[in-house]
Amino acid sequence: MRNAAKLMFQVLRVFLLFAACTIMFYYGIIWVSQEYENYRRYDEPEGTAIKVIQQNSSEEESDWFSRLLFFYLNGE
Repeated sequence: MRNAAKLMFQVLRVFLLFAACTIMFYYGIIWVSQEYENYRRYDEPEGTAIKVIQQNSSEEESDWFSRLLFFYLNGE
């Protein structure tokens, strides 16, 4: 009888530990999500930032081949 009660106590303790860790993980994920929810990553950069690429739609149709070749040669 004592072994069964001891076993039930250990099972209950493990369950409570698992539940507490799960709840802490859940609220941690919610905190991280709220932290980055208002992060404005599409704003104009400040400081000395420069534009990296310029897309011109007036270029030739054969430009896609040179872009593809550039990608295969340089990996960019």
